[in-house]
Amino acid sequence: MKVAGLFVGCGGLDLGFKEAGFDIVWANDINQDSCKTYQKHIGGHVVAGDIKELINDIPQADIIIGGPPCQSFSLVGKRLEDDERSSLVISYYDAIKKIMPKVFLMENVPGLTSSKFNGQKIPDYLAEEFKKIGYETFLIKVKAVDYFVPQKRERIVLIGFRHGMLKKEFKLISPELFYKLIFNNNEVVKSISAYDALDDLGDVNGNLTSDGLCPTAYKKNSHSSYAKLMRSRQPDFLTLHVVPTMSEKDKKFVQFIPPGGNYMDIPDSISTPRIMKFKQTGGRTTTYARLHPEKPSYTVNTYFNRPNVGSNYHYFYERLISPREALRLQSFPDNFTPYFSTQRSLFMQIGNAVPPLLARALAESIKEAIDA
Repeated sequence: MKVAGLFVGCGGLDLGFKEAGFDIVWANDINQDSCKTYQKHIGGHVVAGDIKELINDIPQADIIIGGPPCQSFSLVGKRLEDDERSSLVISYYDAIKKIMPKVFLMENVPGLTSSKFNGQKIPDYLAEEFKKIGYETFLIKVKAVDYFVPQKRERIVLIGFRHGMLKKEFKLISPELFYKLIFNNNEVVKSISAYDALDDLGDVNGNLTSDGLCPTAYKKNSHSSYAKLMRSRQPDFLTLHVVPTMSEKDKKFVQFIPPGGNYMDIPDSISTPRIMKFKQTGGRTTTYARLHPEKPSYTVNTYFNRPNVGSNYHYFYERLISPREALRLQSFPDNFTPYFSTQRSLFMQIGNAVPPLLARALAESIKEAIDA
């Protein structure tokens, strides 16, 4: 079945569908660096540009997938009804209405369920509009950790089927079945910890420069099924296993934070006024958080090069996680090396991506439901 991808970023969602056996025939993103990454790793069918100007170029496809930019819907940001980025969700709808694929999938952050368009919650508005043009829709909250992504990332997915396409009741593939499909063994099904994901990588090779590739040897043989899966196409060396720049304060803070700890473990004597304010008000679990080796990471965001907005300190080494480690936590294989013109571009591509393992679970679920 032919698939077209919208708002593809560096291609995490498309990669999952490709590995599930779908034929990706067209893709689009407005970011040039993301398109170069996509072209390198997924295919030359990607077109750079504004979807509003390219809507007539989308070819006929059986499935349309994509994740319209979600910053305006984020639970950590403002949900502005007149935000330009919110209108991209409507552009996605316009594309579905024009192509009328058999199936569509739209991925976004949970904050979308609280955002409004024309005074109505966006999912309710979209469900009504899609029903008018012949689709049965399902709004599902998915947890990446359920599908063996070593990260507590949550997303909502709106999936629509044209009437008559569903061969059986739609439901997500079970973690047990997906585990056997991905890892091809009968080990006990469990979540993937930070240790499972990262321990074979070892320490970093230098600092992150403009290219940042710095080929690096693996520390040891992979001990986990997850690490073996990530290494299966890149047996000899790592790229991007370099440390982001750290301030002297950041280097000092991590010395006091145990694995699984956060800003609350930083002594008052060296805390900044901002940290002291956080201590008084509380509720910021991932501020200056450190990975716990026996647990998955919190959500990898676009600022994993900073310790104050995520669990970005390594659980063993007194440093920030490397871009390669962030890619591992996102379930990108080790041969996946994004193209980037700036460091900020690299961090944004990785942090904004749909984890490919989660994407494949969604693809397998659709394939089962329509008997593709």
